[in-house]
Amino acid sequence: MLQHWWVLAVVEAKVSVTRRFTVTHLRQMMLDELQRRNYSPNTVRSYVHAVEEFARYFRRSPDRLGPDHVREYQVHLFRDRKLSPRTIEGQAAALRFLFVKTLRRAYLPDAIPFPKCDKRLPTVLSQEEVTRLIDSTGNLMHRAMVMTLYATGVRRAELCRLKVADIA
Repeated sequence: MLQHWWVLAVVEAKVSVTRRFTVTHLRQMMLDELQRRNYSPNTVRSYVHAVEEFARYFRRSPDRLGPDHVREYQVHLFRDRKLSPRTIEGQAAALRFLFVKTLRRAYLPDAIPFPKCDKRLPTVLSQEEVTRLIDSTGNLMHRAMVMTLYATGVRRAELCRLKVADIA
């Protein structure tokens, strides 16, 4: 059973005389490229996971696969795994990064397509719902946090790092 895409590449690198990347080298190349571009740890984790799943599906090293394999894999994700277009869009971004940035292959926009995603509109709360949300808080600190979130539109992470000096 193939557990990691870089394990298979090591085996293939020893057998093949043509230019192949050793798995550790291929994985390290991708990680270095992601770090060089200052991608967030969550993005790095999801990109590496997406490439692992891609290689596991074909039971081959990703450097031996191409755009036709990506299309076939996307069909598998839609039909068999029944994933949402947004999830498949993330997978496509990871594979595009691998082929274009890490392996430095020529890129044509139609080669690795992004699926069409529905545009989602935010849910707007009524005044009564907002009042109930604010009144449901357990203490003054939580009340201030919910009111600040609602009044300013800051993200949760931004609110958590907010300092008194930022407000003044």
